[in-house]
This record gives sequence, C-alpha cells and structure tokens, in this order.
Amino acid sequence: MVGVTITAHENGNSGEYVAHVADHDATGRLIWEERGGIRYAEHTLVPPAIGGRGVAGRLVEAMVADARENHFRIGPSCSYVAAAFKRHPEWADVKA
Repeated sequence: MVGVTITAHENGNSGEYVAHVADHDATGRLIWEERGGIRYAEHTLVPPAIGGRGVAGRLVEAMVADARENHFRIGPSCSYVAAAFKRHPEWADVKA
C-alpha cells in the first residue's frame, strides 16, 4: 500500500479524520458528530482517484485508536463504518 497519513481535526462537537495519500492531492475523510457523549461516524468519503487502496479502512482504524486513547465511544452511523465494526469484533470495546 502507498503511504497514507491520517490527521484528526476537531471543531466543538464535530470533526473529521483526513487521509493524505503520498503523491496525490485527493484526500479521504471520515466525518463525525458528537451527540450525547458518543461520536457518530456519519460519512466516509474516498474519491475514486485514491480508492481501492484501503484508505477508508485506515480512516476507521484511526478513529478506533483515537477512541481507545481518548476514552470515547463510536456510533457507526455510516454504512462503511458499520460494516467495518462487523468485520472487527475486537473493536466492540469502543462501539456505542
């Protein structure tokens, strides 16, 4: 896989994880909103230019790692994130 760097951005009760792929201007995003102390993963967006490289999976992994480190729970509202949680039962500790 090509190098992917994930950065996290927070603005009050919302935020996003942004995937920067080496040698590409396109970025992938996982957008979340916090409600009732739970961060709901609302949308995972990966443009075709960087698709098929595991970018969406890396975004979800970053959110799971962040949840463990910062003690919050994830509500998988996005269908991709919901499917990822089904594939990874070891993430149950952070699923809302």
